[in-house]
Amino acid sequence: MLYTRKGDGGTTKLFGCEQKRISKSSAVAEALGSLDEINSLLGLVKVRAKELGVTVKSLADEPVWRIVHAIQHNLFIIQAELAGADKHLSESKVKDLEKVIDNIESEMPPIKSFFVSGGTELGATFDYARTIARRAERRVVKVVEEESREIGEHTRQYLNRLSSALYALARYSNFTAGVVEEPPHYE
Repeated sequence: MLYTRKGDGGTTKLFGCEQKRISKSSAVAEALGSLDEINSLLGLVKVRAKELGVTVKSLADEPVWRIVHAIQHNLFIIQAELAGADKHLSESKVKDLEKVIDNIESEMPPIKSFFVSGGTELGATFDYARTIARRAERRVVKVVEEESREIGEHTRQYLNRLSSALYALARYSNFTAGVVEEPPHYE
């Protein structure tokens, strides 16, 4: 059933957890919503990357859509952990994300400045996803600090690396399409 009417008064229950109902405006609901938002946007990114056939050469031509798909699964683990379930990211998930970043960086010119988003549709969408990932990370940190909710060390690390990975994927999407990054003019 897609609706229960139990949330009509502004409360919700965290899926799969034995906790009481919480306000939909609570910090944990906001954090979970931001994680859900990034995951949904990554679904759009994944479809576009698959259509374009973008691969990472230094990762044995790993399709970008598969990298994004793995990130989506990891975000579900993070959401479950934040909701209170006994689910946790392993260190290997952080290492996998670092490997993606490192390999992409090895194929690209070094970063010399910020760049204006919008080189390609895929790159711009990765950039948009990066900003939502940063917001989600801030909201998760707020929950941990203000509600004394525990999350694992690897979850914190993963969320911190996620925006870097999405930034790398944005740059890579533009680079592989032959689009030169444009730095801001500051004029």
